[in-house]
Amino acid sequence: MAKLGTHLIVDAWQAPADLLNDPERIRRALLDGIAAGEATLIDMCVHQFSPHGVTATATLAESHIAIHTWPELGYFAADLFFCGKGKPEEALKILVAELQAKHFEIRDFTRGYPTPTNPDAVYSSQGNLLPTVV
Repeated sequence: MAKLGTHLIVDAWQAPADLLNDPERIRRALLDGIAAGEATLIDMCVHQFSPHGVTATATLAESHIAIHTWPELGYFAADLFFCGKGKPEEALKILVAELQAKHFEIRDFTRGYPTPTNPDAVYSSQGNLLPTVV
């Protein structure tokens, strides 16, 4: 596969509810993460739900960062996709530190496309790579 980007999917637990329910804190954490990740912000949207929870998305020149919080559970889910330049791992470190998650799990995916070494790859209509039948 020719690598086009890195996609980090994160689950984080045991974060203080007041931090996870503060849209300005989430906005600052994203901005600090974007700076640490050496990314370029295009646009940001932060929304607070009632009675609690925040969803925020940052559109980046390099792709995006999204975060969704469940303050009542001390949990947040984040999605960081960087293609080309940038350091998604550094952005993630900031998010976890600023939101004070005590535990987190990261799934790291390489994003890209098939290379000439696998020209016979067959794709389903949903884009899933299927086994090649000879």
